[in-house]
Amino acid sequence: MLPASVRIFVCTVPQDMRKSFDTLAQVTRELLHENPENGSLFVFVGKRATRVKILWFDRNGFCLLYKRLHQALFRVPVAKDAGVASVQINAAELARLLAGVEHATNHRTRA
Repeated sequence: MLPASVRIFVCTVPQDMRKSFDTLAQVTRELLHENPENGSLFVFVGKRATRVKILWFDRNGFCLLYKRLHQALFRVPVAKDAGVASVQINAAELARLLAGVEHATNHRTRA
């Protein structure tokens, strides 16, 4: 469980999931206008909404969680202002985001 004091930001702009520690930290600074070393969690979702990365700084280095869904999608919250690139959520909302939502898949049958 995350402490209530931890701020969680979801980037509303889809990101290239090939990005890693340093590039996501740069996105945090330049696009989200946040300090990636401030103890917050920064959530990034890929354009197909099947992959998510969470970046945070833990005392002396960056940590990165990477999750890929197979039968579901991540539902990214919508920013209230069009010009805002992130939405702040709480731990319960993060848990729901990470659980994903089911989506219909196209199953082809073999003839």
